Amino acid sequence: MRLGGRSLTQPRAQPCAHAGRSAAGPAAMAPAALTAALLGGGLLLAAWRWLRAAARRGAGAGASMRGKTVIITGANSGLGRAAATELLRMKARVIMGCRDRARAERAAREIRAELGEREAAEGGGELVVRELDLASLRSVRAFCHRVLQEEPRLDVLINNAGIFQCPYMKTEDGFEMQFGVNHLGHFLLTNLLLGLLKNSAPSRIVVVSSKLYKYGEINFEDLNSDISYNKSFCYSRSKLANILFARELARRLEGTGVTVNSLHPGIVRTNLGRHVNIPLLAKPLFNLVSWAFFKTPLEGAQTSIYLASSPDVEGVSGKYFGDCKEEELLPKAMDDLVARKLWDISEVMVGLLK
Repeated sequence: MRLGGRSLTQPRAQPCAHAGRSAAGPAAMAPAALTAALLGGGLLLAAWRWLRAAARRGAGAGASMRGKTVIITGANSGLGRAAATELLRMKARVIMGCRDRARAERAAREIRAELGEREAAEGGGELVVRELDLASLRSVRAFCHRVLQEEPRLDVLINNAGIFQCPYMKTEDGFEMQFGVNHLGHFLLTNLLLGLLKNSAPSRIVVVSSKLYKYGEINFEDLNSDISYNKSFCYSRSKLANILFARELARRLEGTGVTVNSLHPGIVRTNLGRHVNIPLLAKPLFNLVSWAFFKTPLEGAQTSIYLASSPDVEGVSGKYFGDCKEEELLPKAMDDLVARKLWDISEVMVGLLK
């Protein structure tokens, strides 16, 4: 049947243009929606990062280190460099103890340029480079000998340098590399400088550890990993040793005016993980995640700066910090018997006792 030239049983034809818009609409909107979502997410992430950085900045804000001498190990990159820059900004005399002198001199020039020669020098701020290889007890002794000859005082020692999950290697003296550098090298360094620190009291020792201490165990039967080696476990063990060392040292220094505290910096974007292999295809994602969620070196260094300079921790000793706040430790990091035994064995290993 037809009415007005149109069959009642035939469906009304849809305009081609309208049909085309209906079909293409969602497809056309998808890229725009994705772009908007990515842009919005990026803005939110950037805002979150800014707020996070703002909350962490200024650990030493307002503090002055004028007239104070600070030693920082591993100060040519990462956390150490960030701490050196900020303490120099606070007018400290900063001694950079670094294995590679050329790299350290280059870093020092860049730090001075960043601050400006006038700002760096005004009021006594000074940056000094000294060679120090923590994988060599001979180098540690030479560094300390020079410090004791040249420096009338030492107000802060920051044991910052470290090596992370490296293949099995040994130090010059035959120690497993991570335990040798992260613990034994700093153990000898600190002990050789204790007299100067005591004479300069009130003074401070800051020990950079890691949250990964939780996965470590002190195995006195194989401290040097001669029987077995796992790079992750050995790193965690060296960081647990750092905390036990700081705890026992704090006990021994009671009443001297020298305080010692340990800390974890959090997850930080530094070259410490250069021995960690990341699949090529996963690197873009890893880089994005690290940018979004890892701390910058300056953010990671805030707790070191805080413990080195803040009046809030004057007289505080034997504690463990993260994000400039005291944190609880697992029982194995508070075992005084293990701490004392580790101290006694370390003294023999580095030659302080025969």
